[in-house]
Amino acid sequence: MNRNICRADIKTEDFRRLFKFNNIEIMKLNIKYPILRLNYNPNSEWLINSEIASSIDEYIKRVNELYDQAANQYRETLITDYPFHPYEAYMAFSVPYNQNCLLSVYDDEYEFTGGAHGNTTRSSATWELFRGTRLPLYSFFKPGTDYKKLLTDEIIAQAEKNLAENPGIYFDNYKDLIVSAFNPDSYYLTPNGLVIYYQQYDIAPYSTGIVEFTIPYDKIGWSPESWRQIM
Repeated sequence: MNRNICRADIKTEDFRRLFKFNNIEIMKLNIKYPILRLNYNPNSEWLINSEIASSIDEYIKRVNELYDQAANQYRETLITDYPFHPYEAYMAFSVPYNQNCLLSVYDDEYEFTGGAHGNTTRSSATWELFRGTRLPLYSFFKPGTDYKKLLTDEIIAQAEKNLAENPGIYFDNYKDLIVSAFNPDSYYLTPNGLVIYYQQYDIAPYSTGIVEFTIPYDKIGWSPESWRQIM
């Protein structure tokens, strides 16, 4: 692989499907996903695209279960004469970082099942492009670093500042929740820093949504440019 080529070419595809029951639309699905091209490394290209395709396949399985749920609910509304609200399923990928031989991707899965509002769940992955391997969070810290404490201390400091500016955006016990709900898989890279995110309801009410905290790279003693230099 030409080591001067340290980013992926990405094309976004859009998959849509309508689900019907007795010729009535009861659910719609929309998936926006990336297809990677690594001209100098087809093996890494295949590995990363395969992982993304696998996550899409898993979500489609989930959507098929939602269809059965929607069909059952629709049948019940015919009996009870209650209004039926069609289900929605939406999976959208974003690419917040694609340079220095590193690629970060996250996807948001939104589902509406007829309640007061829908719910969104986020997943993410970061790969190095030479071998196409996923990088765990600890990869960006020196061996032996208590990276969870380092990150949660910084997150709590940011949250305190955010709360002073916007009262009520977090639960009252948000400090304890920031620590207990910390998930080392819930991260991605951006040009501005490492982002740690919390799912809806982890540390805040629904109105706050998915909560993100950007940790500047100098706070963790690492930089994406240094990664490229050692590869």
